[in-house]
Amino acid sequence: MLLTDTHTHLYYETDEVKQAALLQRCFDQGIHRLFLPNVDVASISRIDELVSRYPENCFAMSGLHPCEVSEDYATVLAEIKASIPARKIYAIGEIGIDLHWDKSTLKYQQEAFAEQIGWAKEMGLPIVIHCREAFDEVFEVLEQHKDEKLFGILHCFTGNLEQAKRCIDLGFYLGIGGVLTYKKAGLDLVLYDVPLEHLVLETDSPYLAPVPFRGKPNESSYLIHIAKKVAEIYQRPLEEVAEITTANSRKIFNV
Repeated sequence: MLLTDTHTHLYYETDEVKQAALLQRCFDQGIHRLFLPNVDVASISRIDELVSRYPENCFAMSGLHPCEVSEDYATVLAEIKASIPARKIYAIGEIGIDLHWDKSTLKYQQEAFAEQIGWAKEMGLPIVIHCREAFDEVFEVLEQHKDEKLFGILHCFTGNLEQAKRCIDLGFYLGIGGVLTYKKAGLDLVLYDVPLEHLVLETDSPYLAPVPFRGKPNESSYLIHIAKKVAEIYQRPLEEVAEITTANSRKIFNV
């Protein structure tokens, strides 16, 4: 069985011994592919260090997280973009719009999001979207840039069925994580009407740990609990869920 965590901040753990233990727990559960979203300039080197130690398992992205976007975002984006030619990346991400913490930066977030979508199209790469309390705003930007070059993942999808279908129609897979296991989230009810072929699995570790670890630091090995919940919802064998969602990740990231 081969599982893929399409979104993990595993590099937040900087102790190599602890990192190695985190990876080994993944391998023990059949999780051998981990995609690392970038959030700012400082995280570039941390991602690269982890990839250098686990080149067969860890895959880098590059981008500016919307919560890190401020008035001087253009300077930061220039620095991030300048780093890309020397690296092997598999997506532009995580990028998008977050209105949970600060709505005053919406204009800058929209501009940064649009610019990074342009990078992805230039490079033939997918985008990995962070969307928090901002579905309408994200869809507005995506509709403006919709074409055959626009594709990727709507990370940490927690929307309704209409929003799920809209994402899929725009060429995006839904990133399904620990929220699926929360009783009152209602995401399980949405997925009953979404084919498994449109999903990828993720943890967003160290955030959003699934049941039975809710409220504790998340880690990529916990992806197994998300995969089991998906198998339960779709009434498919766990091995089949792993096969389909990993195949979807290969289509997106081309690796």
